[in-house]
Amino acid sequence: MRKLSWCIFLLLSILLFSCSNVQQKTFHTEIPKAQCLPNFPDKDGWYGGDSAYSIKLDQNRTLWLFGDTFVSGGKGRKDRIGMDVVLGTTLAISTCSSKDQFDIKYYIKKQNGKFLPFFSENEWLWPQDAFIVDGILHIPLLVVEAPTKDHAPFNFKINGHKIAVIKDFTADDPHQWKIDYLDITKSIPPQIIAWATTTAVYDGHLYFYPLFNTETAVGNILARVDLNVVNKETWNIEYYNDDGSWSKKLEAQRVKIIFDEALSELSVRYRPDESKWTAVYLSTKDKGNKLLYQEAPSLEGPWTEPKVLVKKIPEVDEQSPLYDKSTFCYAGKEHIQFSREKNIVATYVCNSLEEDTETSFIRRNLFLYRPVVVNISY
Repeated sequence: MRKLSWCIFLLLSILLFSCSNVQQKTFHTEIPKAQCLPNFPDKDGWYGGDSAYSIKLDQNRTLWLFGDTFVSGGKGRKDRIGMDVVLGTTLAISTCSSKDQFDIKYYIKKQNGKFLPFFSENEWLWPQDAFIVDGILHIPLLVVEAPTKDHAPFNFKINGHKIAVIKDFTADDPHQWKIDYLDITKSIPPQIIAWATTTAVYDGHLYFYPLFNTETAVGNILARVDLNVVNKETWNIEYYNDDGSWSKKLEAQRVKIIFDEALSELSVRYRPDESKWTAVYLSTKDKGNKLLYQEAPSLEGPWTEPKVLVKKIPEVDEQSPLYDKSTFCYAGKEHIQFSREKNIVATYVCNSLEEDTETSFIRRNLFLYRPVVVNISY
């Protein structure tokens, strides 16, 4: 599973595409008083997962979506030796108390003593950036084709694009939610590997920044659909071009590359206090060694050059006690419902390229392969 995640990261993020024009800037970390900050304890069978997309469901609840997840029925585990892995999506719901105490509960499906993914037991579905339109929750899902035993872990591909549609998510227990599925695979061009790397509902449209890959162009482009079609299986997608126009035909020679890092996951969120959009992501250079951000007055841009929020990610810093030569980091994104003015709360995840054995680094060390929370004043 670890190598599969790295392989898909290679596929989605195109690690050979290096970071350019990064502006070095000194930031200080400062935790404001009485701020509810996420944390991810091991409980409810959950012992680490990646991705960590989040969306605010209402005034009290935030939904968290995790990719492939370590699970165990044993409490208080100190390592993952012998632990099972749920291939697919698991989820949790967090709340903040009146005293700004963060609490999270994981809701992992279990049947006949076996842990199962939350969405579809017959498909391997990875979560992307969820959105709410007209009170309906939409969770985009990548359909991953499982590798054959003879060629694992590298023989796999993204095989489709689905959306879990939840019209009523008021029940405290997500197991009680009724889930419908939309298959929008036919609406997503083959040049797009992952379409909902991040999403934004704005001005009558759903905007997203697909990971686009052709022989002549690689990176994240900008696309949109009318909100009236998001509950239909056929989408008439528009793509933003270099000349500032929108077109319904995706053309590599015309489409504008917004983020040339080629990101499989990021966040783009609006900050009303600054009247700006902010993109937060982990660099795809040097095993994900920097947390970066860019700003723009509109979703189209113009975007500033990348600036550094965290200059050295400890897990890939050779001077850090957390370092291991096989570690790489990814999945950087902001969780704006926890941020404040001039303050960014973000997460990233680190993984391992090491062969998966009972004594591998990721099995022995619980700090790896889980969301790491950073709280940065900038």
